[in-house]
Amino acid sequence: MERTIASISTNHLGAHAINIVRISGPEAIEIVSKIFSNSSFKKAASHTIHYGYIKENNQIIDEVLVLLMRAPKTYTKEDMVEIDCHGGYVVTNKILELLLTNGASLAEPGEFTKKAFLNGRINLMEAESVSDFLEAQTESQSKMALNGLTGKTTELISSLREKMVSLLSNIEVNIDYPEYTDELQITKENITPVLTEINDTLKKIIVESQNGQLIKNGIKIALVGKTNVGKSSLLNALLEEEKAIVTDRKGTTRDVIEGSIAYQGIVFHFFDTAGIRESTDLVEQIGIEKSKKLMSEADITVIVLNQSEPLEKEDLEILSTVKEGIIFLNKADLEKRIENIPSNFPIIKGSMKDKTGLEELKAKIIEIFGLKDLAELDLTYLSNARQIALAKEAQESIEHVLKENEKNIPVDILAIDIKSAWENLGKMIGEFYEDELVENIFSRFCLGK
Repeated sequence: MERTIASISTNHLGAHAINIVRISGPEAIEIVSKIFSNSSFKKAASHTIHYGYIKENNQIIDEVLVLLMRAPKTYTKEDMVEIDCHGGYVVTNKILELLLTNGASLAEPGEFTKKAFLNGRINLMEAESVSDFLEAQTESQSKMALNGLTGKTTELISSLREKMVSLLSNIEVNIDYPEYTDELQITKENITPVLTEINDTLKKIIVESQNGQLIKNGIKIALVGKTNVGKSSLLNALLEEEKAIVTDRKGTTRDVIEGSIAYQGIVFHFFDTAGIRESTDLVEQIGIEKSKKLMSEADITVIVLNQSEPLEKEDLEILSTVKEGIIFLNKADLEKRIENIPSNFPIIKGSMKDKTGLEELKAKIIEIFGLKDLAELDLTYLSNARQIALAKEAQESIEHVLKENEKNIPVDILAIDIKSAWENLGKMIGEFYEDELVENIFSRFCLGK
């Protein structure tokens, strides 16, 4: 925490108009003053911008603007300086090199945000939302991350912890100071409503966070079917590019081909799979096994059938295997010969020749996952598996307390599970944490953040 760190904050260095090099720590201002020509910079007020030159041995390296920010009102709560230099690989790296040779250490991935967390500027949930915000590909992903970043999700979790700690405090007083009759006596009757409310809220958060995971990570969609039903043509049409090779030859697709699009604020990850059939070709057999595996891993499966042909053995095998799916009847421009499809899956008709049925298919996927009206959703969700797992553990502890309470178990015994739930929610926002966890979380950040 005492070291002064520096890094380039601009991603993908190249011919940009401006690049940013940032430095944070107790020696930040002193180090920059050694290479900056503006002598008034060092004693200037916080949050001011200064014009001048970065120099090495009196030789001008670049003409820059330098933003000075003094602790504690900075991102890391330490002294920070940001150097806005001209874009370009050489000059930006030269400025970073000068900072390092004058005493700064190269920042690790996510170390600026890690300092912000360890210095109490943000909590762990807000820190994770920073990463989500930077990686957002859609407006809904951005909105969900922003709710975490601005503390809206934290407030929800903190309010539950306050209710728990209030119960725990009263239980402790009842046990340790029974003579204090003015304090609320915690009984089976008055503990149940509070815990029921907490339990219901946690259940709601967990269920809605599953939608949040779909918004954040996208929906994984497997396109499956027998050979030559048009899976690759469907993938190309959905992506609006020639991603997969399309021929009349059976077994053309031998490996999984994937591509992604954004639709109504949700990212769709499509996976075109090898046609499922009996084959003696070793490579094709491997592709078919991959197809079957992907069917079990996908969020939803689109079963592509050829409506101009009767159902065959392979079609029936796929239909009996898939648990959650949509049937896409391809080649709707040809005479219909398929009938008596043994499935209750929704059916979308389309033709890759006429490019029909594509919008209907995407809209049906949105409808199935209950994401039709994203603009009306709260989007105050838990953003990752770590947070959801902790919420589930907390909810299970509270549910256990409610069951044990019905058996008239003494409240001091119930307090053990209440405290466990309180601690798990605390781990979610970083009130309790292990160093290894923190290292793991911030190692996934980009450099300079």
